[in-house]
Amino acid sequence: MAFFRPSVSREAEVRYHADQEVGKSFPELLEKARAAEAELRRVQATSTSAEERRAAGRAFDAALTEALRAAEANQRATFGVKSYDDRIRRRKGRATPKGAEWTDEVNRLRTLREQNRLTGIARVPRPVAVAAR
Repeated sequence: MAFFRPSVSREAEVRYHADQEVGKSFPELLEKARAAEAELRRVQATSTSAEERRAAGRAFDAALTEALRAAEANQRATFGVKSYDDRIRRRKGRATPKGAEWTDEVNRLRTLREQNRLTGIARVPRPVAVAAR
């Protein structure tokens, strides 16, 4: 008796290989995020200008976002090619030690990014336009 084993879709294979390529850049992007965080902390400690603090906060946010995208790509690639089409495979992939490790890393980066968005980006008052009468 032969069992039918459906293969993965072509789209899933393409996405899997794309995620593998994006995920390779994770260590460099994480290092850029660490450097941007150090710069933000330095600016927060020394600068009184809200514009400088805002620029450093936004640079840190951009670096964190890129690192988060690479971590998410690594996470999906770790789950395996079948996880792109099947949610059960995603759950099984998340339950493996490597899958749990990448899930924790993604959650840590998301938390750090949200914390930076709430408290790290300085608010700058908008310029008030003078209304002509």
